[in-house]
Amino acid sequence: MPNRVKKLARIMSGNKPLLRVRNLSKSFGTLPVINKVSFEIQPGEVVGLTGSTGSGKSVLVMLLAGLYEPNEGEIIFLKKRLDWPFAAQSQGIGVIHQRPTLADDFDIPSNIFLGNEIGSPLKLGWLRVLNRHRMDQEATRLLVRLGVEVNSLREKAFNLSGEQRQMIAIARVLTYPAQMVIIDEPTISLSYPFQQRLLSLIQEWREQGVAVLFSSNDLDHLFSVTDRIIILDQGRIAADRRTDEITKEEVVNYLLGTADPHQPRLINWDFDSYDMIRDHAEKLRYHQMLLEKDLAAEGTLNRQLTEQLAEQLRILDQTNLALREAQKRLFSEREQERKSLARELHDRIIQDMLGINYELEEIGSSSSIPPVVEVELTTIRQGIRDLVGNLRQICGNLRPPTIDSLGLGAALQSCTHDWSLRTGIQVELKLDDKLGRLPETTELSIYRIIQEGLNNVWHHAQASRVYLSLLHTSPRTLRISLQDNGTGLGEDLDLTELASDGHFGLMGISERVSLMGGRLHLQNLPEGGSLLMVEIPHPRVVTKK
Repeated sequence: MPNRVKKLARIMSGNKPLLRVRNLSKSFGTLPVINKVSFEIQPGEVVGLTGSTGSGKSVLVMLLAGLYEPNEGEIIFLKKRLDWPFAAQSQGIGVIHQRPTLADDFDIPSNIFLGNEIGSPLKLGWLRVLNRHRMDQEATRLLVRLGVEVNSLREKAFNLSGEQRQMIAIARVLTYPAQMVIIDEPTISLSYPFQQRLLSLIQEWREQGVAVLFSSNDLDHLFSVTDRIIILDQGRIAADRRTDEITKEEVVNYLLGTADPHQPRLINWDFDSYDMIRDHAEKLRYHQMLLEKDLAAEGTLNRQLTEQLAEQLRILDQTNLALREAQKRLFSEREQERKSLARELHDRIIQDMLGINYELEEIGSSSSIPPVVEVELTTIRQGIRDLVGNLRQICGNLRPPTIDSLGLGAALQSCTHDWSLRTGIQVELKLDDKLGRLPETTELSIYRIIQEGLNNVWHHAQASRVYLSLLHTSPRTLRISLQDNGTGLGEDLDLTELASDGHFGLMGISERVSLMGGRLHLQNLPEGGSLLMVEIPHPRVVTKK
């Protein structure tokens, strides 16, 4: 392994591709599945792979894993041309399949170290004496690292849940120094916490210089961890784009087959619904293919229906685009008005009132002022100071002064401190150590979301404590978590009904989150109180090393 690590270091230092795929093609009988696919992956690069049903993603993964042999083309890994069939693990390639391949009659450590067992002497290969104590220790360490709980290490694989099986397959990749990891839709069988662990693991691999090919149709996951996204369409590469230079809307267009550069781009507010739209389009395409040979008339009807659906989507998206841009302008103009008003109050009104207060102080210090008048002046001056304090609070609410100069983190520390003093509710704030500066619109939107969330707790939750965190779940995703110990949310919460009753707080949060392409989650907690969680995508934060 040391020679391979040195070889990888030389490749990285020369900025040469770790993996080269050239004109890879695969057919099953007369049916072409992969057609002239070519791309490269650099060391430490995370490349997303997506495509609609039947695009050839899984077949491409099987080719790269050495399990299928292509009809033509080649794969060059670490400057070496791979010959099929090959064992991916022996080449330094880790593979995590959608359906984990475990030996059902083996226990957990045996599955984790399958093909990479710990024992001696090494030169005897599979004949070496296994060190089961070491394997148990390492298996326990890996399970703890991944947050996996099992009843016993001796549990057979066939007794494990689908999620446990997938996490054990992931643990297997951690038992040897892979230079590239291929991941094929593993999050389908994983709950949210384990999905986040896998995404964090991908980021760790990236930082270690390990390349990752991540095949998934979850756009949130792809946009949170990848550097590039390759989109397959009917076995060909329809697009190979930098993640920071493509939008979810454009990816959806490619998946639906509507990525015409001369047509307006598809705008979907709810990206979760694209799976339903894509599946519907795929069904139409499939039925059209079946009927095309024998029922030309019905095939024509299907094409007409597909065209009508595309036209309806185009009109709806144009309307959504207009509404979205209008909403963005509204928020932007509102922030500008708040900024101007805050500056006017601070630079003129507050300064004028302080000047008046100084003049009253000079008058009060005169020896010719009767004691009664001096007391009145003192009362008036105190009233002015209180009024200036209130105006400064209003200025801070209109436009936090620290957000422009010191950034979002400092603004939130000041905001939560003042809010706690004003409301008597304790706040525990946790900020990401690598928060850094974000675009102005992003920082302001996050600040307003948290500000509105805190006010909602104050007015409705009857809470005594709030836990607020702002953390990176990936280089491109921030998660806001606002938890309180109050009365919780009402049953069957409907944001529309709240707005009709004049409660616009949560509706405003929802609108801001939608415009940022994020997700809003509200729930009551078992121990009491409620949780408001928001995940917001943004451009990758580049940290200085």
